[in-house]
Amino acid sequence: MKLFRLCLIGLAALCSCSADQNPEKPEEKTPVQTEPAKPDDGGQTNPEPASSKTLVIWYSFTGNSKAIASALLTHIEADAVEVKPAEEGLDYAANNYAIGSSLISAIRSNPSSAASYPAIKDVDVDFDAYGTFIVVAPLWWSQMAAPMQSFLFKFGEKMAGKTIGLIVTSASSGISSVEEDAKRLIPQGKFLSESLWIRSAQVGNATKLTADWYDKLFPSQKEQNSMKITITAGGNAFAAEIEDSETGHAFLAKLPLTLEMSELNGNEKYCYGVSLPKNDKRYDSIVAGDLMLYSGDCVVLFYGNAGGYSYTRIGRITDATGLATALGKGSASVKFEKR
Repeated sequence: MKLFRLCLIGLAALCSCSADQNPEKPEEKTPVQTEPAKPDDGGQTNPEPASSKTLVIWYSFTGNSKAIASALLTHIEADAVEVKPAEEGLDYAANNYAIGSSLISAIRSNPSSAASYPAIKDVDVDFDAYGTFIVVAPLWWSQMAAPMQSFLFKFGEKMAGKTIGLIVTSASSGISSVEEDAKRLIPQGKFLSESLWIRSAQVGNATKLTADWYDKLFPSQKEQNSMKITITAGGNAFAAEIEDSETGHAFLAKLPLTLEMSELNGNEKYCYGVSLPKNDKRYDSIVAGDLMLYSGDCVVLFYGNAGGYSYTRIGRITDATGLATALGKGSASVKFEKR
């Protein structure tokens, strides 16, 4: 009974030291940047996208950039595509990151040659369908990770005239060179006025950081996002939308909220003690992902189909794939928080 939209990327376990942040030779580190990226659009603060559709493009070797992309996708309605090297199983961290270092060196030596970029797997993207592209990539030796550079070298021209957002993860090095890479590879892109820089120590707070960044740069979307929440169970995050009703707003006012929910009937978890305004009606068809109020003080989250009882709807998860597994058997601790 959640009103979530499960966005297609599951959170990977985060490593405390990863190639997303650590292919950085100390002598090549740039000073920490404190200024946001400058507009590159003739003075326009944030270009209005021609299409409302957004595509999140991400590459990650160890999972950190993947986790950041996943966090963003719980906050916005967007499609996503993962950039994958053509050669599988490469250990970029081996021998002091020798492979990753050599890839970056090759690009630096001749950035205009296609032969300088490592091969990546084919993707099926209709670039014309999107008005906004958000690129999520790690920093390698002060540059954008080589596989993402390959993607943008190949498709950057198809992103001309589109709104481009950039999110970069690094251990400590500033991201100005990564921004330069992005603008070199997408020369006709309309870049947002600020890139988002997430340090390795901040990855665990990516949900808030990405939401704050997006809402600041897309204020027209902030009101639409105000009814959206994240529900977390069993280490899995689900995007949900709360009803624009007295009950829905009262529930939002109680967030963040962690409930210890009991099992019932093999299709729902419930928790008494959450008093909310009720407006009950009979529901003959309830589906997995529905978030309901029973008897005015019992929050019920359905992970299977049901019906034939009176409830007040709180919200719904639009894609409940994996919800039953995340909730598990027996009682479950479920966290509800605003996006």
